[in-house]
Amino acid sequence: MFNELKNSGAQDILITCVANLTCFSQAITACYPLTEIQKCIIHQIRHSTRYVSYKDLKKVMADLKPIYKATTEDAARAELDRFEEIWGTKYPLTVRSWRIIESYHCQLRKVTKGKSIFPSNEALLKMLYLATMDVVRKWTGRVQNWGQMLLQLSVFFPDRVGKYLR
Repeated sequence: MFNELKNSGAQDILITCVANLTCFSQAITACYPLTEIQKCIIHQIRHSTRYVSYKDLKKVMADLKPIYKATTEDAARAELDRFEEIWGTKYPLTVRSWRIIESYHCQLRKVTKGKSIFPSNEALLKMLYLATMDVVRKWTGRVQNWGQMLLQLSVFFPDRVGKYLR
């Protein structure tokens, strides 16, 4: 899958978010060795709180907990909505990171939901790859607050982001 991305012109991947599966990390680093790989919920929480003021950190962490501890998807969505009501104006990037991940996972669930068995692991990977390509096409429109995001990416990846802006 990552070779396909590379062959189709993707020169670099800054960040990936994956389940804690060794094969994904190895595949990513084989093609894109500089990619920052985020795994499991702990990394999402760390990412979410990276720009939260120290005085708000305990409250934000407490309000995030019901999202990732929810027993159902509907309950998690309700908790995310509640979190956004409380913190959305002060920390919009935190809310956005959770919304993006949920949106992507929802797209992958749609294509695998009706199928309980795949003929092979490769068949499953191909289906997920095609679903990901479809999601990428939908997400290639104009991005709100792109200037702010680009600024943050250039802080974390100054050598890599800068060369694409010249």
